[in-house]
Amino acid sequence: MYTLDNLWVLIAGILVFFMQAGFAMVEVGFTRAKNAGNILMKNFVDFCIGSLSFFFVGFSLMYGTDIVGIIGTLDLSIVGDSVIEFEKTVPLERTGLNPFTDVWFQSVFAATAATILSGAMAGRTKFGSYILITLVLTAIIYPIQGHWTWGGGWLSKLGFHDFAGSTIVHSVGAWAGLVGAVILGPRLGKYVKGKSQAIPGHNLVLGALGVFILWLGWFGFNPGSELAFSVGEDSDSVLNVAKIFITTNLSAATGFLATLFVTWIRYKKADLSMSLNGALAGLVAITAGCNVVSPGGAIMIGLIAGVVLIFSVEFIDKVLKVDDPVGAISVHGTSGAIGTLLVGLFHTTEGLFYGGGMNQLFIQFIGVFSIMAFTIIVSYVLLKGINAIFGLRVSRVTEIEGLDIHEHGQSVYN
Repeated sequence: MYTLDNLWVLIAGILVFFMQAGFAMVEVGFTRAKNAGNILMKNFVDFCIGSLSFFFVGFSLMYGTDIVGIIGTLDLSIVGDSVIEFEKTVPLERTGLNPFTDVWFQSVFAATAATILSGAMAGRTKFGSYILITLVLTAIIYPIQGHWTWGGGWLSKLGFHDFAGSTIVHSVGAWAGLVGAVILGPRLGKYVKGKSQAIPGHNLVLGALGVFILWLGWFGFNPGSELAFSVGEDSDSVLNVAKIFITTNLSAATGFLATLFVTWIRYKKADLSMSLNGALAGLVAITAGCNVVSPGGAIMIGLIAGVVLIFSVEFIDKVLKVDDPVGAISVHGTSGAIGTLLVGLFHTTEGLFYGGGMNQLFIQFIGVFSIMAFTIIVSYVLLKGINAIFGLRVSRVTEIEGLDIHEHGQSVYN
């Protein structure tokens, strides 16, 4: 074990934790003021429920002894100091980290997956039902599909590459959010005579601050996934971490500019809210291949993600008529899938554009669509069940007057 490795991963985990504040500010800023408190509560619940459920159940399902490539063995010995003994049973020599460092870093990733669906379901979801969704997502849905790649499951054996979670983290949260948004239906007034109506966010200052926070946090999310920062003759970790900083930043910057200029041309205005999501699209897209693409490849990935984002938002809103208040499905779902597929093109040794042939691209397709199918099917069963038993959507009066007052008895703005 290397002290520097552990220190770096612990700090990276802190940055990923801080992303919760970024997600909260983006969602608050992009939605109505009357639901701001509800959104803040959901983001705290995401992290608190996610931390506990992933610790007790999710971590072992994700990283425990493999069962036919599908799931890890549930092992409650993780509780307390016996986490050290649990880690000794993991068949993969994944890291040289202190076991508690490993659990910490993986826990903040689980919480990130949970918070993504909050935005897609904002403004009309019962708080109690949302807690149940978060619990199942972080304890079961996220860990099982995560095991397929990061826990030594069938996708890892196939050669699927998703370094820090474009699909494993971001798309999973987005596909669950898509199912939730469809079952919930649109917010009141969103579609009038079949035509989409804009419902602007109440504070883009908060939204922009949230994007800056997320951008900062991504320098823990992606470089931290190297799980090392060792210095020595036999270690390339420092070089790898530094390269990941560069590819992550270049993709985000290009994503923002691509969305900015395309919306400027398309809408005759430089759209702030869409451009902010363009930066996030670039960040999500590069997450899968940030360690195996060149800086030039990262720029192309950000460019593609920033452009595709615009048409994805339009398609989901105007064609599918799915109400996603913050664009979470496009930012995390579409961009996550696109970024993961592009690894098959821009991987500097296995990618099609570098002489690697079609094999890696084909494997990436398998990974993206199998995880998407699994998440959608399981989320549908879960959300339909919760809807039948407890109900998912708040009453008409609650939605009109605001979730803050009816669900929490207070408003954040007085």
